[in-house]
Parts: sequence; structure tokens; C-alpha cells
Amino acid sequence: MWDLRGHGWSLCHGIGGCRAECRHVLVCDTRGLSMQHRIALAEADRPAWRLIMLGVEDPAERAQLLTMGCAEALPAITDGHELQARALRVSDMFGMLPRWRTCGPLTLDLFHRDARHGARWLGLHPREFGVIWRLADTPGERVTRKQLLKDVWRINHEPETNSVEVHVSRLRSKLAEAGCGGLVATAPKGGYMLSESTPFMLGSTAVEGDALDAYLRDIGWVTEPSD
Repeated sequence: MWDLRGHGWSLCHGIGGCRAECRHVLVCDTRGLSMQHRIALAEADRPAWRLIMLGVEDPAERAQLLTMGCAEALPAITDGHELQARALRVSDMFGMLPRWRTCGPLTLDLFHRDARHGARWLGLHPREFGVIWRLADTPGERVTRKQLLKDVWRINHEPETNSVEVHVSRLRSKLAEAGCGGLVATAPKGGYMLSESTPFMLGSTAVEGDALDAYLRDIGWVTEPSD
């Protein structure tokens, strides 16, 4: 009754059988999980904005999961038409202002105003995040200091400070700690640019680096893809 393929949906197998970092609604039958396991599942995929959990019978637990960021937490007896409507609502959210962007091995999260590498958050300052988000608007293209001041700092004049340079330096330090030191490059004619961009499905990312994939393997929900 939860198979949305009868409503025109298709099943995403990820890359090589791995979930990867896809922008798809994730529907999970959690009837066999305890409350602690369901919370761990949501924690493993934080932010779990696209996660629909089914089989959650306790209203208080559903409220807790929704507070944690799950798109939906529903009881087992959920009509297929209702699930279809709720899944469409969640899917439609991806067509609005993008919440996530991919920068090389990083995922930028607009709601959290932070970046993560696998399960690790970088702890970016709001303006550090603003810089890399702005560079991700036009990956591979130069963004001048003046453009960053206008778009990130929201000022139209050249201040007598090196605030842009300081924030870029701090951003680069945090990127280097995450193994992404060359992601923000200095443009030859001045300004900065994003040195690389990859598709949203991170096919080159090791499965072990993804917290949700690792958790699903721990509880036996996912098997290794065959060669």
C-alpha cells in the first residue's frame, strides 16, 4: 500500500546500489524499529528534510521526529493516496529555492547555513557560508571582491577593511581541515572562484563516509552492491 510506483513514481537505486546524496523523497518503513532506532535514523541523515517515516504509532514520537526535521512521520495505517499527496508536497519543496548545493565533496545546507563533508559539519560563520554559497552560484567563474561585498556583506562601497580577505582565509582553513583545501581558488584577475563542481549524486563518495548509509548497514537494511 506504500508503493508509490502505482502513482507514477520511480525507484531510485542511487549509484552502485548506494543511496548517495540524491534529492529524492526517502520513504522508510520503520515498523521494525524501536523509538531509539528511529531517532538515530533521523540523526544519521540530519537534516532529514526529505525523510518520510512510516509505522510511527505514538503521536508524541511523531512530533519529536518532525521537530528533528523529518518531512513526515506517519502511522502504519496510511492510505496510499494520502502518502502520495504528502510525498508530492515534500518533492515540490526541491523545486523552490535550493536548500542544498554540492561543492566538490561538500554539501552546502542553506537552512543550517553550514557545509558538511559526509557526516561532519564544518561550523562555518554566516559570512563564510555566504561566500561559498555565492561562489557556488557560478562555479568556475570569477567573483570579484566588489561582488562579494554587494551580495554577502550587502554594501555597495569599498570599506577600509580587509573583511573579505579575512573571511575567505578562515573559510579556506576550515575547508582544508575537511580535506577540501583547494576548493576556493584566487582568480588570476582578482577575486575568487569555486575551483570545482560535481553532480548532486556523489558517485565518487565512499559509502562509509555517509552516515545514513552506514547506519542502514548497521541495522541490516542495506547490503553491499554486487560487482
